[in-house]
Amino acid sequence: MSAVRDVKVQYAAPSALKAGEGRAEVTLGVDGSRGPVGLRGTVKAPALFRDALMTAFDVLGSDLRYKRKDLAVYLAYLTKQGKKANKEIWEAQKQFLEQQLGNEEKPKHVLEPVLTVNPDELSLEVFSRDESSYARLSLPSALFDGREVAHGTSTLSLDEAFIARFERMRSWQPVALDVTSRGDAPTTPQTKQVPWAWLRNFVQVQSAATLPAAIVDLAPIDLYNLLFVLRTRAAKKPPRGIRFELVPGAQPRIVVEPFDLVLECHGAPYAGKTPRVVRIFGRQRLLSLGRALPHVKSVRVHLLGAGLPVFWALDFGADRGNLTVGYTGWTDSGWSSASSFDALMPAASAEALAEKAQGTLLTRGPSSFDELVKALGAPAKDVRAALQLECLKGRVVFDLVKSQYRPRQLLDTPIDVSLIRFGGEREKLAHRLLDGAGAVKLTKVHDLGSEGTELTGEVEDLEARRTFTPGFTLDPEGRVRGASCTCLHFKRSGTREGPCEHLLALRLFHQRRQLHDEAARLTPEGRALIRAETRTYVRREGTQEVVYRVSLDSKLVRVLWGPRNQEARQQRTWFDSDSQARDAYFARLDGLTADGFIDADSQLA
Repeated sequence: MSAVRDVKVQYAAPSALKAGEGRAEVTLGVDGSRGPVGLRGTVKAPALFRDALMTAFDVLGSDLRYKRKDLAVYLAYLTKQGKKANKEIWEAQKQFLEQQLGNEEKPKHVLEPVLTVNPDELSLEVFSRDESSYARLSLPSALFDGREVAHGTSTLSLDEAFIARFERMRSWQPVALDVTSRGDAPTTPQTKQVPWAWLRNFVQVQSAATLPAAIVDLAPIDLYNLLFVLRTRAAKKPPRGIRFELVPGAQPRIVVEPFDLVLECHGAPYAGKTPRVVRIFGRQRLLSLGRALPHVKSVRVHLLGAGLPVFWALDFGADRGNLTVGYTGWTDSGWSSASSFDALMPAASAEALAEKAQGTLLTRGPSSFDELVKALGAPAKDVRAALQLECLKGRVVFDLVKSQYRPRQLLDTPIDVSLIRFGGEREKLAHRLLDGAGAVKLTKVHDLGSEGTELTGEVEDLEARRTFTPGFTLDPEGRVRGASCTCLHFKRSGTREGPCEHLLALRLFHQRRQLHDEAARLTPEGRALIRAETRTYVRREGTQEVVYRVSLDSKLVRVLWGPRNQEARQQRTWFDSDSQARDAYFARLDGLTADGFIDADSQLA
């Protein structure tokens, strides 16, 4: 199977900007091989149009991955210094390093921005260079005077020269927009080689938008305060996350780590049923939203849970459009992408209902989830899985601002979901071990406090007739550190070529077990099975945050409490039986909840 998918494009005209005589003419050239797609009209709000598109372009060009230093330059320096080495050796090393570093570079845009012209809006979708940020800009029909359209989906021709000119466009000039798939001069068709891994990440973020989430409403000033802190303070040590403290009926709080700087929010009170603490990472990506901030009327944050994407929906007001930006759990998902995508895959039984849902959307147009459940006449759980499958195929996109599903054909033919199910061959082997060809179990879970959690397990591979012992440490930011395994792949290359299938299987098993245990501990039967556990509860008192860490270990209940970043007080209580210790443990947790403390370890949305 090829690692890439060939996508043919043919641009009839390049995107261009022509300014003069008191007006600006913006031409956006789109792929003509997908049929006639276009829009023509005058933009009512030029400043909003410019800043919103530039925000989307900033997301498109963002790349926060670690940049390795070019060692070839250092070798050239040593050569000039007269170090003892054969010139041919230095040249060979330089050529090798340049080749290796060059192979690591990804193209600027694997697939150009996806532009869709609908009866009610013009939308643009982009995906960042580091594959960690997704943005969807929606501009309503009311934003254009004299609107003439040809409905459809295509890709947008874009280059750096056009972006540079567009950024300098004057906001006071009337803007005539022409989105066209036709041109005077014929162009040569091009073939884009889009990796399946890129498509996998692109549709993964979109599919995540359909999942239930904790919703936080913020005022524009709250986003301004957060961006101001990120621009003026540099964190030199971890953790570098953002904590959302959510208490039902109270306005949310945002805590910026590691400074523990508390930002009191001014939006609507949190409408959830249970208090929560949600941490997100990769926060520097938020700085790309600053350009659109002057036009924002309200902000809504969709928090899905640990390791899953987070969405920031910026509303520009009635008849002015909106911008939805989705960020993966980490800037470089790496290890965690396997477990995150595993939670997003719908059941195979959703295929038949997915085809029916697609046909319903094409007939009805944009529809809410409740409307689709009623139209399809199926259980809500099955309808959600079917729509999620359609998102993975690239045929449906979810509008978070309007809570509507929209038909949108990403490519000329639907994506084969089986080809993006796994991120690589080792991830496929890890699922084989989990799904019957082996036995995976956790043998040790050691809480390291502020350093994270140490996990050790055993993976019995029935086909290899061997048992391997993988282990790793999850740091407080949810990333994997200090991995080890007894397999040949790890002994040969460690994690330089990525984790082995046994480490991935243990990571997936731990993720599934966390979700299962979190749901089970809410029932008396599930609580009766718990013999060892540690939970963290927090409550803010003025400018300080009081933290309780309550641990159950067989017959021992240990409590550590006190203000964060200060020496904690400790209490240990021994009981005559496991059941007595367990009852006292959960009674302590229930008492903390009654006193207004928030469970900071909950994995459920």
